Amino acid sequence: MIARELVAIPSYALEVEEGLSRSPKTLPSKLFYDQRGSELFEEITRLPEYYLTRTELEILRERDSEIANAVGSNTTVVELGAGTATKTSTLLRALARKQIRTSYFPVDISPSALDEAQAQIKAECPSVFVRPVVADFSEGFSFFRDIPGRKLVLYLGSSIGNFDPPAAVAMLTAVRKELKPRDGLLLGTDLVKSRDILVPAYDDSQGVTAEFNLNILARLNREIGADFNLNAFRHIARWNPTCSRMEMHLQSDRKQSVGLGLLGSVAEFATGERIHTENSYKYTMEMVNRMLSSAGFCLEQSWFDSRQWFALNLARVQARP
Repeated sequence: MIARELVAIPSYALEVEEGLSRSPKTLPSKLFYDQRGSELFEEITRLPEYYLTRTELEILRERDSEIANAVGSNTTVVELGAGTATKTSTLLRALARKQIRTSYFPVDISPSALDEAQAQIKAECPSVFVRPVVADFSEGFSFFRDIPGRKLVLYLGSSIGNFDPPAAVAMLTAVRKELKPRDGLLLGTDLVKSRDILVPAYDDSQGVTAEFNLNILARLNREIGADFNLNAFRHIARWNPTCSRMEMHLQSDRKQSVGLGLLGSVAEFATGERIHTENSYKYTMEMVNRMLSSAGFCLEQSWFDSRQWFALNLARVQARP
């Protein structure tokens, strides 16, 4: 008898199967960030239409000393969803000028992105101690317990906007529960603005965002043996003013059946049917304050770019009664 090789089914498989059996269909946005997806996202951040990274970096560069002073000394920096830490060195340098030793813990689901982050910070901020943490936020934040000292949690890029409002509050609440009173959170939030600015940021003229979105299907083909025809789906980006969010979808251009490989099931698509892959909520400051307060944080100070397109918000863990 010939032994059959056992192939491990990825931990996200159940989410995929459940999401593709729903109506409307969904896929978890965390699937964007395999190695290729992380590379594409870094390319997106340099596109002329994608204002978010440049705008947040403008705030960090122009207000770095103010932010560092507000944060205070003797702080360990923990960055959630750090990616390649492109923007973080600006703040780390400002903090390093205020304290004898600065420790930085970049946290991400992508090991390849963290390797780049570590190399970049070591090159740009040689005095900063760097220890990457590979983690999936859906599994909680218990890793905070292994990080010593008074903490400043960075959650930049308006990544919080990828969560629906109740999930965003739940996520920030889970973070807060692992922190101590007076630990801080520096939260990036993209603000509401014209549709003419928002839509191109998620549907660029070079098609990089479309490739980034379609890479989810390519990843499922690679990792679970699915048979998605990428040419049979197209990228859709739309502004939903009622929900105050940008949405990304993959639309089936034909009626088709897609085998899901290792999952042993089939996803059926009608012509024009969409897979909802990501939301990106855009905030008013009232929404930001309400979200932080609901999660147990107290908003202390916010910094804005010159066009008031983006806000960096410093909040503290509220002392428990």
